[in-house]
Amino acid sequence: MDRTRHNRPFARRHRRLLAVCTATALALPGLVTLSSAARAADADLARNGRFESGLDGWTCTAGSTVNSPVHSGGSALKATPAGNDFAQCSQTVTVRPDAQYTLSGHVRGSYVYLGATGTGTTDVSTWTQSAADWQQLSTTFRTGAATTKVTIYTHGWYGTGTYYADDLSLTGPGVDAGQPPAAPTGLKAGTVTSSSVALSWTAVPGATGYAVHRDGAKVQTVTGTSTTVSGLSASTAYSFQVTATNDAGESAKSATVTATTTAGSGGGGGPSDLPTHALVGYLHASFANGAGYTRMADVPDSWDVIDLAFGEPTSVTSGDIRFTRCPVTECPTVESDADFKAAIKAKQAAGKKVLISIGGQNGQVQLATAAARDTFVSSVSKIIDTYGLDGLDIDFEGHSLSLDASDTNFKSPTTPVVVNLISALKTLKAKYGSKFVLSMAPETFFVQLGYQYYGTGKWGGQDPRAGAYLPVIHALRDDLTLLHVQDYNSGSIMGLDNQYHSMGGADFHIAMTDMLLTGFPVAGDAGNVFPPLRPDQIAIGMPATTNAGNGYVSPAEVTKTLDCLTKKTNCGSYATHGTWPGLRGLMTWSVNWDRFGGWEFSRTFDGYFG
Repeated sequence: MDRTRHNRPFARRHRRLLAVCTATALALPGLVTLSSAARAADADLARNGRFESGLDGWTCTAGSTVNSPVHSGGSALKATPAGNDFAQCSQTVTVRPDAQYTLSGHVRGSYVYLGATGTGTTDVSTWTQSAADWQQLSTTFRTGAATTKVTIYTHGWYGTGTYYADDLSLTGPGVDAGQPPAAPTGLKAGTVTSSSVALSWTAVPGATGYAVHRDGAKVQTVTGTSTTVSGLSASTAYSFQVTATNDAGESAKSATVTATTTAGSGGGGGPSDLPTHALVGYLHASFANGAGYTRMADVPDSWDVIDLAFGEPTSVTSGDIRFTRCPVTECPTVESDADFKAAIKAKQAAGKKVLISIGGQNGQVQLATAAARDTFVSSVSKIIDTYGLDGLDIDFEGHSLSLDASDTNFKSPTTPVVVNLISALKTLKAKYGSKFVLSMAPETFFVQLGYQYYGTGKWGGQDPRAGAYLPVIHALRDDLTLLHVQDYNSGSIMGLDNQYHSMGGADFHIAMTDMLLTGFPVAGDAGNVFPPLRPDQIAIGMPATTNAGNGYVSPAEVTKTLDCLTKKTNCGSYATHGTWPGLRGLMTWSVNWDRFGGWEFSRTFDGYFG
């Protein structure tokens, strides 16, 4: 959150996410000329390369099929690069090891690429700088001795406009994929908790993996014959099915098994007395800005969780967090420490929770060492104990969290600043017990952007901060009371519909929240899925006024957001993957800005939930 300015552009915090795309003309010396018999055995292995079946077989970050212009047939691919995305469409193809292949296709537009990765030898690409009409691109490669799959792709380039592609083919020796496996049998539910269901089934001959479907939607892929589906809501009935997969495809679904999660105790390791629907607001307690200072005693009863902004470190890497209340020279109406502490106790007596929020725009925190981690725990504990607070909010922004290049699995992080933060938060949770409130307020760049990009990426060059909050959230999902992502000061983010969504309307909040409640593959990897969080753990972050930050939406748009997510009514263009009446509520930056705006934001929330 911005303590000194009204907003700050998303672009300033984003380095361009780069992909290595080199124009090459590959010459492979010493190749033996294929015999007539070998040529006869060659086949086009690309699926739906003419795009006559829409995007079937292709994974596209942006794109659709059009009827004009086309090179042949009735359809072609149209894709438009936007923001930090160059609109790539790709598919993975089964190939023979140590075999020669030709990749070709027709394209038009500026800077259009065609290439192949994962060849096992030298990955190849070819491109055209400008094709006013259809132009054929072609390149060849030989697979490695152990290569059985390659990924072919086409894409444009940043800011160069729409491109088109048609008649893409990968010609070479075909592979008999055989038959898809049979449907699994013996599916049964095992241990059931308030947030998870254990499943097991009988192995299927010829299967190389299995996909788990929850209420009709695929939520996991595994290689074994058992798994635990987590991130479920308490006291809720779910249906499960399993399919078996191999190179030839996916089986029919198994018989359905149903299970109902247990009641639980309020979820998230947080307090059971947190209201079913809560309003969270940040209170400028250590500084003043254009919103003015608000005394703790003057915070209306609408606010159920009050985050004191901010505790900040003595230096970026010290881990030593200090909370200094706003001085009277900056905040003439500031109350005394005694009155401040008394007002906190009065709020708590009324059922409110008061937390210390660590970070903000100016409070960069990097726990790079064990010593910094331990100092963080002791200094934060001192603040909590001094003011008698209910918990802690983590609002790390900027460069507080980033991932080492070798750290590619959000489920098993290795980056010190991530590992040490997880350890510190678990220590604090264990110290203060089940009533300790733990919340987080990351930006979309650190969470939902992880659907497309994670860390530096397979080829390097991406911003190492992309998705960097995911391992922290995942490791603490059983201890986390609230996650309220900042759906503001954000660039366009791709949703689960593979479309980019921008701030300014209900659809952005709906799409971003749906991702958290549905789960998503990290960096597009279907085998590495970030599991959904429970609705009682989610509050939606919005600016209280146009002055508070980019991305303000009117009360009518707030109402649309809540209607769609909790009732599946009043929805816009984005189709959600469920309905969550147990959604915890809303977070805003800030209480002070809401006061500045005549309490419009909090009145809307109170009026909605009553």
